[in-house]
Amino acid sequence: MTKTSILCLTVAASALFANAALAETQLTVYTAVEAEDLARYAETFNQDHPDIKINWVRDSTGVITAKLLAEKNNPQADVVWGLAATSLLVLKTEDMLAPYAPAGLDKLSANFRDSDNPPSWVGMDAWVAAVCYNTVEGGKLGMAAPTSWMDLTKPEYAGHVVMPNPASSGTGFLDVSSWLQIFGEDKGWEYMDGLHQNIAAYTHSGSKPCKMAAAGETVIGVSFAFRGAKSKAEGAPIDIIVPSEGVGWDMEAVAIVAGTANEEAAKTLLDWSITPKAMEMYNVGYAVVGIPGIAKAVEYFPEGITEAMIDNDFEWAANNRTKILEEWSKRYETKSEPKG
Repeated sequence: MTKTSILCLTVAASALFANAALAETQLTVYTAVEAEDLARYAETFNQDHPDIKINWVRDSTGVITAKLLAEKNNPQADVVWGLAATSLLVLKTEDMLAPYAPAGLDKLSANFRDSDNPPSWVGMDAWVAAVCYNTVEGGKLGMAAPTSWMDLTKPEYAGHVVMPNPASSGTGFLDVSSWLQIFGEDKGWEYMDGLHQNIAAYTHSGSKPCKMAAAGETVIGVSFAFRGAKSKAEGAPIDIIVPSEGVGWDMEAVAIVAGTANEEAAKTLLDWSITPKAMEMYNVGYAVVGIPGIAKAVEYFPEGITEAMIDNDFEWAANNRTKILEEWSKRYETKSEPKG
C-alpha cells in the first residue's frame, strides 16, 4: 500500500470518527432519582438510542427544584427525568416546561399525566410514604412499633424519630402536604408540633431516615416504602409500617425544559420514558408504575399500601408549596441536619 493510500485511509477514518462524534447528541438531564440507579437508567435507554448521551445533574428534589427555578431565565437543563410531579407543577406555572404528547401517552394511567393537552409532564412511577422501624433497637428500649402517624407523637418515641426536611426532600414534602390533607391544616400543624418534640433530626434525603433505621442509628425513620423493602431485602432488621390514617405519595415524572436547543433528542427521551421497557426498568425500584398491568410485586413491599394511598391533591400541594415550606421552616428548621 502506497503512502498516499495510507494517508487517504487515515483521513477517511478520521472523518468517520468526527462524523460519529458530531452525530452524538448530549442531553443535560436534571434528576432526583436515587444516585445508584442512574447508570442503569442511562444504559437501558442507550440500548435503544446509543446516539444520545445523558449528562446527569442529580440532587434531592428540593435542591433540583430550586436550581431549575433559579435558572428560569437561563435554562441549563434539556430534560427533567425523575422529579416529583408536585415540583413539575410549580415549574409549569412558571411556564418553564415545553408541552409535548409523547408516543404511547394513551397507555398511561389517567392520573400519571398532566391534565392539559398536550401535557407539560408525564408520570413514570410513584413512591409512597412509610415508616421504617428497627425491631432490634426498638426491642432493646422496650419500644412498641407504631401503627399510626399519631403514635409518633407519643412521649416514648422522643429522640428516636428521624424524617426528611420537606424543603430539600420530595419525600419530606409529600409527608407534610399529606398530613395537612389527612388532618386538615390546623390539626396538621398541631400534629407536626407534637411530632417535632420527638424528632432527633430532619435529613436532606428521603431515603436516609430508613437507611439510618436499617443501620440501627435510629429506631424510627419516616421514609418511603421501597427504600424500606430494599433495606429489608439486604438483611436489615426492620419492619415497614403503613400508618393507619393513610399515606402520602408522589409521582416521579418527566418533562422537557422550555427553550432546549436539543428538542428532538428531548422528545426521543420523553417517548422512551413511558414505554413498557422503561416501566419495567422503574419497577426494579418502584412497585407502582405509570402503565397499568406491568408492575410485578416487589419483595418485602408492604401489603395494603396501595389501598392506603390518599387521594392526593397535587395541584393544591404545588400551589401551596412555598407557603407550606415557609411555615415549616419557621417552626422546625432548628433540628435540620447541616447541609453539606
